[in-house]
Amino acid sequence: MDFLDRIVLRGLRVRGNHGVFEFEREQGQDFVVDITLHLRLRAAAASDDVADTVHYGELADQVAAIVGGEPVNLIETLAERIAEAVLGDERVHTVEVTVHKPQAPIDQTFDDVAVTILRGRP
Repeated sequence: MDFLDRIVLRGLRVRGNHGVFEFEREQGQDFVVDITLHLRLRAAAASDDVADTVHYGELADQVAAIVGGEPVNLIETLAERIAEAVLGDERVHTVEVTVHKPQAPIDQTFDDVAVTILRGRP
């Protein structure tokens, strides 16, 4: 059997200007992203060559560019954009993306607000 393996990137903190309120877009805030890629890593393990896997440094840069880029209203939209970009690599079968908004404008005391999506190939 050939199972899917995982690459996990947790706690990527990037400043972005996302939100439905104008002050969120003007002042910006930190977003934290967790990503789990499901793919086969057998070839990379055998070759010991970074070209045979998803380079997690490049993945972090790609996600940071999306979070730091064009503002959106919802973190759901931001998570979807990240998932679409990650699935651009044909080696990735499915991706789970969690976008945390720890400084969300909520009047109540809270630790975190997050949205998690799971996307895959048809």
